[in-house]
Amino acid sequence: MPVMRGLLAPQNTFLDTIATRFDGTHSNFVLGNAQVQSLYPIVYCSDGFCELTGYARAELMQKSCACHFLYGPETSDRLTTQIQSALDERREFKTELVFYKKGDEETGLEVHKVTRPQGFNANRRRSRAVLYQLSGHLQKQDKSKLKINNNMFGEKPPIPEYKVAAIQKSRFILLHYGTFKAGWDWLILLATFYVAVTVPYNVCFTVVGGRDDGSTPRSPPSVSDILVEILFILDILLNFRTTFVSTSGQVVYDARSICVHYVTTWLFVDLIAALPFDLLYAFNVSVYFGVHLLKTVRLLRLLRLLQKLERYSQYSAVVLTLLMSMFALLAHWMACVWYFIGRREIENNSPGSWDIGWLHELAKRLGTPYFLSAEAAAGSVLGGGPSVRSSYVTSLYFALSSLTSVGFGNVSANTDTEKIFSICTMLIGALMHAVVFGNVTAIIQRMYSRRSLYHTRTKDLKDFIRVHRLPKALEQRMLECFQTTWSVNNGIDVSELLKDFPDELRADIAMHLNKELLQLPLFESASRGCLRSLSLIIKTSFCAPGEFLIRQGDALQAIYFVCSGSMEVLKDNTVLAILGKGDLIGSDSLTREQVIKTNANVKALTYCDLQYISLKGLREVLRLYPEYAQKFVSEIQHDLTYNLREGNGADVSGSNTQIHKYTHIHTSKSICWVVHPVPPM
Repeated sequence: MPVMRGLLAPQNTFLDTIATRFDGTHSNFVLGNAQVQSLYPIVYCSDGFCELTGYARAELMQKSCACHFLYGPETSDRLTTQIQSALDERREFKTELVFYKKGDEETGLEVHKVTRPQGFNANRRRSRAVLYQLSGHLQKQDKSKLKINNNMFGEKPPIPEYKVAAIQKSRFILLHYGTFKAGWDWLILLATFYVAVTVPYNVCFTVVGGRDDGSTPRSPPSVSDILVEILFILDILLNFRTTFVSTSGQVVYDARSICVHYVTTWLFVDLIAALPFDLLYAFNVSVYFGVHLLKTVRLLRLLRLLQKLERYSQYSAVVLTLLMSMFALLAHWMACVWYFIGRREIENNSPGSWDIGWLHELAKRLGTPYFLSAEAAAGSVLGGGPSVRSSYVTSLYFALSSLTSVGFGNVSANTDTEKIFSICTMLIGALMHAVVFGNVTAIIQRMYSRRSLYHTRTKDLKDFIRVHRLPKALEQRMLECFQTTWSVNNGIDVSELLKDFPDELRADIAMHLNKELLQLPLFESASRGCLRSLSLIIKTSFCAPGEFLIRQGDALQAIYFVCSGSMEVLKDNTVLAILGKGDLIGSDSLTREQVIKTNANVKALTYCDLQYISLKGLREVLRLYPEYAQKFVSEIQHDLTYNLREGNGADVSGSNTQIHKYTHIHTSKSICWVVHPVPPM
């Protein structure tokens, strides 16, 4: 997948630098538009400033940044005149005066300098971006849980309680999905592979040369063989105490049910595979060759592996590794059988017919021919021949070449038995190609399916642009929107994905996805059912720098919540407000069936992620919950950052509480001043 170009549109980041310079003082401030003479309207105010003064943000927008609405009886007329003069003359000014707010708490304020960046164009009638990392409207409040004492008087209740009963299980019961059981299963998997490799090799390469009369004792088993025996026995014991999933889909914890289930399913296979054949060797007991062949029943443990493959089917890399391991294991088995057949052909035939066997041909090429010992007349063992290492490597070479192709002829089948085995090997190889490599192809395609879908969508988009001859600017906007949307959702259509889920589950998922918007104070009084209905109609949107979200005079279709980025509200090329993370824009008249015309443009300054609720869907939800509709109408007037309804005008009444304010003013061609509290002396 080629590297994405990224998002190249120029972004308006002037105020990001200002916020960095103030470094922590940007929690309480206002920004005014210096282009509007004498009024210098507020275009942005922080959450902290709203909390400090007691006014909602929508009330403060477009009011003078000289804060006339905070003046009171004890506010000095001389100082207010000096403040206005400093704003008009665009000079720095410091003073201390009394302001008033809606609350009854006295607070000190200070105004700090905002400098103009080098190269700033004073003729541009637009703001820069909203401040760096603006804090949202929302504050998460701890929700205490109601705890009820089930037994108030300390006595056992005479009747059962009406409640969800806790699962009763013994401490000695293992969860089949637990961490310990998962680790144990992987350990058993490795032990099973060890058995699958060593048992056929030992039977064919180390036992086949022994005597059939049982007179040859075997060497003691290795430590690893003993450990595998112990692991298999312990696994049987653990399976008697491990939960399982019933046919109805429920986890069974009852010990008796677990035992019955295990006895009727895998106990017989596990017992056969765990028979301690190696203990016979440990006690130096001579055994016949047929007893060695019984060890191959341990390969039945592989059936358990096939059962658990489905558990890991969602992990492509794991399944790919297991499939290739199974193919290599099959080749190993074929190599062992191929050597076993060649050895038996020599042992069971007279020396005159040895020349036709593949193993004799290999011995001649390597200069290590087979011969009969002096006691050959007594039917003794065969001597000479290639080493075990050379025999195994040659057998594995033949097995792999037969499984993956038709062989190359340098190791060929000559006797009837060898030819029959070669035919079977080729048939098995064809089947393995269909099963193993077919699955490998599907897994690789699944691993790259998302990338392939991205390329397909990109090609379709470019073909559409070429066929309709779209201009370069529009092409750039389409590609950027597509790339940004893809980076957010990775091409997953949430609506399509969740459409088959029950409404209850879809509502819970939607509430989680939209929890930031639903935690606004506007929705605090809504019932849970109302919130669930609202969450199902919330949609997401994206705006690139310079894109218009809303144009003046358009019919308002939704209320919008800014999740990230910054936007500006413009009217006649004059900035009315700057919007940042956590801001809400729309109209306060939403319950009536009427067309709401917008009074300004809303334009993105940076890349913006938005959530919105359509007015049509909102009215339907409010109609279903009339008790919340009245609260919504009153609350939205305070939570709206900017009211886009045509004809709307904010009105701020007088204050009634003093604020002592230490003032430091500086104005530029665009931004007027910044305010933050001063700690009491």
